[in-house]
Amino acid sequence: MKTIIAACSQNLSGSRASIKTALRTLLAVPWPSQRDIGSALQLLAVLQWVLSFLLLGIVSLLLLIYLLFTSLWLIPVLYLAWIMFDWDTPEKGGRRLSCLRRWTVWKHFRDYFPVKLVKTHDLSPSHNYIIGSHPHGILCVGAFCNFITGSTGFEELFPGIRSYLTTLAGNFRLPLFREYLMSGGLFPVTRRAIGYLLSQKGTGNAVAIVIGGAAESLSCRPGVTTLILKNRKGFVRMALRHGAFLVPSFSFGENDLFRQVVFEEGSWMRSIQRRFQKMMGFAPCLFYGRGLTSCRSRGFLPYARPITTVVGEPLPVPKVENPSRELVDRYHELYIRALLKLFNKNKTKYGLSESDELHIL
Repeated sequence: MKTIIAACSQNLSGSRASIKTALRTLLAVPWPSQRDIGSALQLLAVLQWVLSFLLLGIVSLLLLIYLLFTSLWLIPVLYLAWIMFDWDTPEKGGRRLSCLRRWTVWKHFRDYFPVKLVKTHDLSPSHNYIIGSHPHGILCVGAFCNFITGSTGFEELFPGIRSYLTTLAGNFRLPLFREYLMSGGLFPVTRRAIGYLLSQKGTGNAVAIVIGGAAESLSCRPGVTTLILKNRKGFVRMALRHGAFLVPSFSFGENDLFRQVVFEEGSWMRSIQRRFQKMMGFAPCLFYGRGLTSCRSRGFLPYARPITTVVGEPLPVPKVENPSRELVDRYHELYIRALLKLFNKNKTKYGLSESDELHIL
């Protein structure tokens, strides 16, 4: 009996020693610093954003289809009935939620790159505006962060101005994803939707349009600044019809967030991209960024590169219900001049050299 008790005592002593050793080892490990925690939060903020825009729509659609064949079939049926009733809401101003735009997660998102908004001129709340956002890049990070979230202080820099951002109309046909987009102030890039905001919502509205669109994403690569703009005149016609002032903006650093496999013009892969773009409204790009665990690995997250969005001087536009082609061409040319002036004046301040030029196709 004494032998058994002695053995037990020895085992307990050994266990206590092992626990103490483990605790000493754990306490010796350095705790993550405030900087490390901040970097992790920034990475998670960007991850949720990328996954939301790439997967939320498809995942939501598949989930609703799956629920149709389960005992919860009534949920997707009621939601689909609601969508039919609510079908026109995206083109009638949507359902913008100020609380979503002020989420703390967007501040971590901003700080990851970081993203900065620069004001050069005042915007009067007594007018409406169409802001041309350039360039498109791969995922329009600068346009989203500045015009959809409140993290860069758009409302403080431009008091009395409400910013909106347009995106592909097809995105609003995806269940749940449409609600997410509308809550942030996104709406379809259609004449009806833009016209509604510029005519039915009073003044002080700034509608940001990524004018180059999907076609421009095919020319997105570091060190090259190419815009698809020469034949994009619909935004000028809309501005004239509603008397909305035109405002150029440029996001320096947008093209540095990803690396893209660029196919030469005339190649069969480029031809496939163009055809897909015409059918689906967006161009399939082969691109990569950094990985989740290391900036040296390859993945689908953008690289941490500074983005500075400079908002230029508003170009006054008269209200003409049926503008002539000559009038549209005149203001289109004035807009291009204002954009070139904005680019050349600020390029050396935000990462480009004096010899860099803006190519407009």
